[in-house]
Amino acid sequence: MEKIRLSKLMSEQGLCSRREADSYIERGWVLVDGVPITELGTKIFPNQRITLAKAAAVAQESRVTILLHKPIGYVSSQAEDGYPPAVTLITAATRFAGDRAPLRFSPAHYKGLAPAGRLDIDSTGLLVMTQDGRIAKQLIGEDSGVDKEYLVRVEGRLSAKDLARLNFGLSLDGAPLKRAEVAWQNRDQLRFALREGKKRQIRRMCELVGLTVTGLKRVRIGKVLLNDLPQGQWRYLRGDERF
Repeated sequence: MEKIRLSKLMSEQGLCSRREADSYIERGWVLVDGVPITELGTKIFPNQRITLAKAAAVAQESRVTILLHKPIGYVSSQAEDGYPPAVTLITAATRFAGDRAPLRFSPAHYKGLAPAGRLDIDSTGLLVMTQDGRIAKQLIGEDSGVDKEYLVRVEGRLSAKDLARLNFGLSLDGAPLKRAEVAWQNRDQLRFALREGKKRQIRRMCELVGLTVTGLKRVRIGKVLLNDLPQGQWRYLRGDERF
């Protein structure tokens, strides 16, 4: 059996992100078979038991995840081409009045806050921003199985054969796409559910079958729904919610 870097194993086991793992190791918050490990780069056997000190659990519990209804015209991460990043919408004034999470907004919630996935500048809907590496890995990690649902307004004609191709049979960037769930929502709107997120994937899929996308809104990520969250406002992910 070959030894593996401790931080990599911690990430694979869903304990935290690799960056967080290194931080916890430096602080002495990681125990292997009950022994604290403080040296970065330490390798262990996969069958050894990894636990976190109470201080690490407290640190994780203090991290927030924010659900934002991103409007068109905002980019998911850093500003680009003069367009503002979505994080600028997260202020005390734009917090959803219906937010039931028992948290008081704090500037400390900006620290390390990053989008867990992207939403194109010309798309709207649910965008997750988190300080928690476990949630980021769950949503955008290589092994993520969390699906995302979109309402997509289109123009053009779509045959039954091409609708079947949207569900399974298209390729992008030289690789076949995973199976999707695509069906008509109404006469000019499709509902997409995807388990992957290539750049501008839905728009490119539609182009391949002769459709033009005129509007795109993400309404669900895993078990978390956009629901009545107003555009441009945000709320905290509650403790009883899971993706």
